[in-house]
Amino acid sequence: MRYDLDTQTGKHVSVVVHQDGRRTIGFHDPSDDDSCKETVALTPQDAAALAQVLAPDSLRAVRRQVEIDLVTERIPVTKESPYAGRLLGDTQARTRTGASIVAVLRRTGAFPSPAPDFRFAMGDVLVVVGTREGVNAVGTLIAGG
Repeated sequence: MRYDLDTQTGKHVSVVVHQDGRRTIGFHDPSDDDSCKETVALTPQDAAALAQVLAPDSLRAVRRQVEIDLVTERIPVTKESPYAGRLLGDTQARTRTGASIVAVLRRTGAFPSPAPDFRFAMGDVLVVVGTREGVNAVGTLIAGG
């Protein structure tokens, strides 16, 4: 994912967030936005340290938010589930419970960040993240309760 920033002094900076957590900062040529003059690769630890320097109060607020009691749980799609063979979007799980199905584990592999058109199969295991109440509600929903 790429985030662009035009500074008040007319500079153009991009931050590319990689799936593995790395960040790359790109400094663009003012005459050609598609051309980077220089890049700096940051590890997740480097990015956190830079964020602390740039906005110490904001990072503290984010850390407080992260301390919310989030849980991760694996919920099986059994033959009794009304969602076996149906689409993730049919569950409306996030809207109904506030919890997110962040991955689906299947014997043939893992499917991270499944889209609403992902079709569940009997035997799938859903990786769900949310509050305890939200995750419990997804479990009830998938079980057919």
